[in-house]
Amino acid sequence: MKKIVVVGGGAGGLELVTRLSKSLGKSGSADIILVDKSRTHVWKPLLHEVAAGVIDKGSDGVDYRMHAVRHHYQFQLGELTGIDREQKLITLDPLVDESGQQILPQRNLEYDYLVLAMGSVCNDFGTPGVQDNCFTLDSLDQAERFHRALLNQLLKINQDCVDKTELQIGIVGAGATGTELAAQLHHVANLARAYGMPEMSADRLKVTIIEAGERILPALPEKIALSARKALTKLGIKIRESTKVAKATEQGFITSEDELIAADLMVWSAGVKAPDFLVAMDVFETNRANQILVTPQLRSTVDNDIFVIGDCCGFKQKDGSWVPPRAQSAHQMATVAADNIIALFKDKPLSEYQYKDYGSLVHLSKYSTVGSLMGALSNSSMFVEGRLAKLVYVSLYNNHQFTVHGWFKGILTLFSRKVSNIVGPKFKLH
Repeated sequence: MKKIVVVGGGAGGLELVTRLSKSLGKSGSADIILVDKSRTHVWKPLLHEVAAGVIDKGSDGVDYRMHAVRHHYQFQLGELTGIDREQKLITLDPLVDESGQQILPQRNLEYDYLVLAMGSVCNDFGTPGVQDNCFTLDSLDQAERFHRALLNQLLKINQDCVDKTELQIGIVGAGATGTELAAQLHHVANLARAYGMPEMSADRLKVTIIEAGERILPALPEKIALSARKALTKLGIKIRESTKVAKATEQGFITSEDELIAADLMVWSAGVKAPDFLVAMDVFETNRANQILVTPQLRSTVDNDIFVIGDCCGFKQKDGSWVPPRAQSAHQMATVAADNIIALFKDKPLSEYQYKDYGSLVHLSKYSTVGSLMGALSNSSMFVEGRLAKLVYVSLYNNHQFTVHGWFKGILTLFSRKVSNIVGPKFKLH
């Protein structure tokens, strides 16, 4: 029986595995294996909410092992470190616990078809001090690490009820992650008062967003950026545009003008790239963002048995631009890759991937949601904000849930989340 191995259980990888399992796995036509270095899947656009503490992986996450049992595939916990194309093997690093004790040795997995869906990591552009002093939000573990640090800082500031010191947070990168995180932190600072921190409020929070470009949300239409900027400024969030960070220190960020922007917590969310090891393996053709170059059918340019989807996929469009690393890109790629792999089993022709931009949305906590809709469906995008924009934003997450769980389980999952939001705490305290 042929084996399909998918590495990476993000938005694209988990949706792909689910689609393949419904067809090839359930019928016994193939063994399907998902590999991920985390035990739990959380939709990446929600990681900033995990970091702020307004959602919990227990209610919003998907346990890979449980999902695998229900959907006719296998799950392997591990991290990819090597690919042997001739032997059709991938190598997984030894699995160790928090104390460094080995749980599982180095392992090899055979494959007939391999799908790489490892997503992306934050690009610090070699800026000194970022790795030692800044938090990133590339994964669930990193988001939870930031949340623990945030809780500690909130407790510290709440205790200082005499001098009324402020909690200073610096965020480099004014894309969707940076702006959405800033708004959620403002919301959380007010929530803390109702959860045992009576001296804490947004008045004692000083958030600064630092953007090297001329404006925030540089990848989105200017109208969206202006609306988001207005909402953030109204919250008292300071926005520093056209400001380049030269290095990060324990005291904060040092700009190219040698100015210190003080910060107790520092977040780096300026740009993304595919993981460096994809280039270091010297197996694939890659671009400047470390993405693996692919054919129109989403096969790697060096091996027809290796497909690539999501943020680590370098797909060059006819106009010369690269498909952006976004959740909707990964979703569309997962659909095409699944159809093509199934087509290979049925000796049918493969289809070509074509990116369709359905617009962009930025959700600024409870304060505002702005974006553009339609995208490639019309000659011009339609600007939306307020309740309509929030409804569309929520529907994107719901669609992911339905794809991963199916309609019945998806509806139950969303209902359970709704009940949890009503009866449970609004702020995660651990």
